[in-house]
Amino acid sequence: MKQIYAKILKNENLGNGFRRIGIAAPYLAKNAKPGQFVELRCSGETDPLLRRPFGVHRVTKGGIELLYEIVGRGTEIIARKKPGEILDLIGPLGTGFVLPSGKPTAILVAGGNGVAPILFLSEVLAKKKVKQHVLIGGRSKSHILCEKDFKRCGARVSVTTEDGSKGHKGLVTHILKELLADNGPKPAAIYACGPTGMLKAVANIARTHRVSCQVSLEEKMACGVGVCLGCPVKVKRGHGLCGTGYEYKMVCKDGPVFDSEEIYWE
Repeated sequence: MKQIYAKILKNENLGNGFRRIGIAAPYLAKNAKPGQFVELRCSGETDPLLRRPFGVHRVTKGGIELLYEIVGRGTEIIARKKPGEILDLIGPLGTGFVLPSGKPTAILVAGGNGVAPILFLSEVLAKKKVKQHVLIGGRSKSHILCEKDFKRCGARVSVTTEDGSKGHKGLVTHILKELLADNGPKPAAIYACGPTGMLKAVANIARTHRVSCQVSLEEKMACGVGVCLGCPVKVKRGHGLCGTGYEYKMVCKDGPVFDSEEIYWE
């Protein structure tokens, strides 16, 4: 981890409030792992005071890309930044995904903004020749992101929307259930990022079918290094699976990626 001052290469509008910013950051390009994140300072002023966390979306030649949605003052300021300006960020932070060994199959589940770290993972798995099935879910067609990017990774892609405006109508977990109910060979692992409700459902499905599952939790992370204690998550005490109580870990320092069986889902 280090503090980096990086030049903005692009800050493109993807529509419907989503944007993708590319920065020149050789250190991050070399050291970031799928599932890790950076903490970005929004402006040179004290308002907003806190940095904002963003999962590494892609690694490019000599830099990284971040995918974000304009949802408040911080991201509004970031959206106005132009190529050539300098960003102050810290990273890479957190614990990333554990990659499968060999050349197995994997299912990647992304809900809404959860596609951000999942695309980076997909690109790395593609280089390892891992066969992938990517499930993307959103409220409507406008919330489905990166479908073409996943297909360029050679992944089979299934899309679900709650209103039926694109792909299958329903929840992304419905497709996951159907895939695992098939009598074919089970995937070596499931990787998921998205809303907590979706992650809990994915974890339950994975447990039912005895498939290893890793989840990337979405939390507000002020410091990014576990000092402020602002992003606690309940985990099973001692990672025991028999329900002997719980303790807390920090999403920023101990995660954001966890084994789904470690989380004390409520």
